[in-house]
Amino acid sequence: MDNVIDFINTNRDKYVDQLKEYLAIPSISALPEHAGDVKRAAEWSADEMRRIGMQNVRLVETPGFPVVYGDWLGAEGAPTILFYGHYDVQPVDPVNLWESPPFEATVRDGELYARGAADDKGQVFMHFKAIEAHLKQNGKLPVNIRIILEGEEEVGSANLDNFVKEHKDELKADVVVISDSPMFDRGIPSICYGLRGLVYFQIDLRGTRSDLHSGSFGGAVANPNMVLAQILAQMKDKSGRIRIPGFYDDVRELKEEEREQWKRLPFNDRRYAKELGAPKLFGETGYSTLERVWARPTFEVNGLLGGFTGEGAKTVIPAVAMAKVSMRLVPNQDPDKIAQLFEDHTKTVEVKVTRMHGGKPWMTDFDNKFVQAAGRAIQKGFGKEPVFNREGGSIPVVATFQEILGLPSVLFGVGLPDENAHAPNEKLDLGNFHGGIIASAFLYDEIAKG
Repeated sequence: MDNVIDFINTNRDKYVDQLKEYLAIPSISALPEHAGDVKRAAEWSADEMRRIGMQNVRLVETPGFPVVYGDWLGAEGAPTILFYGHYDVQPVDPVNLWESPPFEATVRDGELYARGAADDKGQVFMHFKAIEAHLKQNGKLPVNIRIILEGEEEVGSANLDNFVKEHKDELKADVVVISDSPMFDRGIPSICYGLRGLVYFQIDLRGTRSDLHSGSFGGAVANPNMVLAQILAQMKDKSGRIRIPGFYDDVRELKEEEREQWKRLPFNDRRYAKELGAPKLFGETGYSTLERVWARPTFEVNGLLGGFTGEGAKTVIPAVAMAKVSMRLVPNQDPDKIAQLFEDHTKTVEVKVTRMHGGKPWMTDFDNKFVQAAGRAIQKGFGKEPVFNREGGSIPVVATFQEILGLPSVLFGVGLPDENAHAPNEKLDLGNFHGGIIASAFLYDEIAKG
């Protein structure tokens, strides 16, 4: 491995310049005006995969954006990794809060600022460079690798499940590796062994045919804004517990030994609140902050729209009101069941509820051989033994790989909790990026050793 690591160290500045090219493509899958850019990011990914030595590289068309596929299968008798990532990115609004243009990657204080730097182009790119280093120096990889990159992760991966079902034979592997998650904290590398699931809804209320004068008609009709506020306010009690009947029935409770392990992690509520800019923390009574974020379900209001919101005053009763809400789910909760419970719970009022997307929760045993191999690789890449943790976010495809392909997954992320993914000034720590390339190179070697 020495020659591989020397190659990576020699080219570290070059890697940053190459990554900037990738990040310059505004591949925002949520916005139709960027459809051409998303396709361009797919083509860039495929070109880079060919350049580093991957074989059978092609774009596989779907009803949405293409899946980029490539493989290198020359390690006879060795395990096969299926690497998954995505080349699409989140919208950048509000643009005025960015300190530098979101698609002109800029280095400040050892961090690379750009949309997609951490989520997920930067973490995909570190595997490209690890693969390149092995192939350039040794002419081969210690394992077989298949890569699939999608362009719809940020809009719910609507076409990915069908792609996996239709290409089961081409996706045969021993383990899935995904780098799309943060480390526990700066200077504390980690391996994630659990994710929350997700159900996402839009709620629409209509009260009247058009907006009404609040003086002439106030008191005669229901105000959709008020009705919506009442619906949302009734979803939780004062202790933060969700009031949807049956919501907690299938929740897998935390084991006491897991709670004890998390208590030993270097986490401080006061510092966490300060970093978030929150006056104080709030959540379900009876659980620590880490337990609430990693292992308890949630109900959140993601957006509200209704009535007059411009400057000055306009006394109207709005005709319509809208909210977007999400529920994060934990192991044993089924998204379809929770969605039905929510829909049933809102039928007490005249309201339109639209299910938008979702995903199942996932958890693996952190002592399985692939997770342990990842732990050894992280230690070699970062010079520190990793901690093992869960993550509050969702990667629905992890459950897909487990259910359709029967494959375990390893979450091998090097982002940071303050990387601003999905927010202005998204960034990737360049030390983590470089350590991640080295750790990825070691990961292939550790999995090959079994």
